[in-house]
Amino acid sequence: MPSRRRWLRSGGGCVPSQRVAVVGAAGFGGAVCAAIVQRHPALELTAVTARSDAGRRHDELYPIHRVGLTMEAFDADSLAERADAAMVAYPHRAAAPAVRALRERGLKVVDLSADFRLDRERYERWYQPHEAPELLPEAVYGLPEIGHREEIRGANLVAAPGCNPTAALLGLWPLREHLRDAVVDIKTGVSGAGREATDQTHYVSAADNVNAYKTEGHRHSAELEQELPDGVGITFVPHLIPVDQGLLATSYAITASDLTKDETLGLFHDAYEGEPFIDVVAEPPRTADVRGTNRARAYVTVTGDRVLVEVAIDNLWKGAAGQAVQDLNLMLGLPETEGLA
Repeated sequence: MPSRRRWLRSGGGCVPSQRVAVVGAAGFGGAVCAAIVQRHPALELTAVTARSDAGRRHDELYPIHRVGLTMEAFDADSLAERADAAMVAYPHRAAAPAVRALRERGLKVVDLSADFRLDRERYERWYQPHEAPELLPEAVYGLPEIGHREEIRGANLVAAPGCNPTAALLGLWPLREHLRDAVVDIKTGVSGAGREATDQTHYVSAADNVNAYKTEGHRHSAELEQELPDGVGITFVPHLIPVDQGLLATSYAITASDLTKDETLGLFHDAYEGEPFIDVVAEPPRTADVRGTNRARAYVTVTGDRVLVEVAIDNLWKGAAGQAVQDLNLMLGLPETEGLA
């Protein structure tokens, strides 16, 4: 049976809430999606799905999020009866068929996987053959602050960027017209690797330890290649650090012309003036200052012949669920900041 629709007060009258399903709510990113939607003043969380955890209450798996719905197996027809939009938080490859099924039933979709972030050539070079290539032309890259805001407003399918590219792109975007080359050093918390433990993310491996990984080429570098101007050289090295949430991107950029510190700072203020979630700060940022928020804190200076940029985000918020809700707000005609800290 379709859920009974909640109505909201607006401008002296009542408007129907926007009903949202979270597909893949048992993972870290999906769980935060469910928590944000549950408390969102203009959205109604009507369903949460899981694969191996179907049949289990969400608040039993994640008491901290206080989402009192039972997770169910994915059924596109059932979800279409109860939701106007969906957030899909499956891993890449698993996401594409679910997104296709939901789009065929008319739902607006924000996908948190990599399946719709890249053009087909880049995706198949870095991942595998695409499971739903016919949807790629309608997919919009979901980072509003780098020129995609109006596209997102009119989109039915938005691909929320990865956490690493989000922080890196926010740091390099103001420099794009001057940028020649950049080394991007990422330090990220263990939750970015997903809920299932691996040899690298198991507690006994991650605790009291810092290590680089995928040093010969990380697939998230494809998003930087796609979004930055042609010809920019990028060296991208991620590091795993022993924290659960948080990401710090330090970029060492070489520009085509010498820029002073004041000129560089001016580029950042011009790029992010009025951006509700970007703070250009005077001191290097800390991940603790953005935890549990959709904010990014950016610091820039000039050292020698390089521009040094640091951006701190919460990898599960601005790097995943918070950004996905920001995208969904735009898609549904809601204030961009609604329901977000």
